[in-house]
Amino acid sequence: MAFDPEAFAFVIFAASAIIGALGCVYARRVAHSLLSLMLTFMAVAAVMILAQAEMLAAIQILVYLGSVMLVVQFGVMLTRRQIQEGDIE
Repeated sequence: MAFDPEAFAFVIFAASAIIGALGCVYARRVAHSLLSLMLTFMAVAAVMILAQAEMLAAIQILVYLGSVMLVVQFGVMLTRRQIQEGDIE
């Protein structure tokens, strides 16, 4: 059985996409959830590159990571939130 680097890269990127999606769902803070979603988008773009769909990967990176997620990330980080009694940072 020969070592296939493309299959190995696919497994790594697919696992990171799944981990990022789980981190997006289970993160306690919204900013951490958005960072996990960014990881998921990057991993999906890498899988698209492995599938030789470079144009879709470029669109994925430019549209989702470049504009939408960056604007949402800054919006979340710049909003004020009320500190509750049990919230210690």
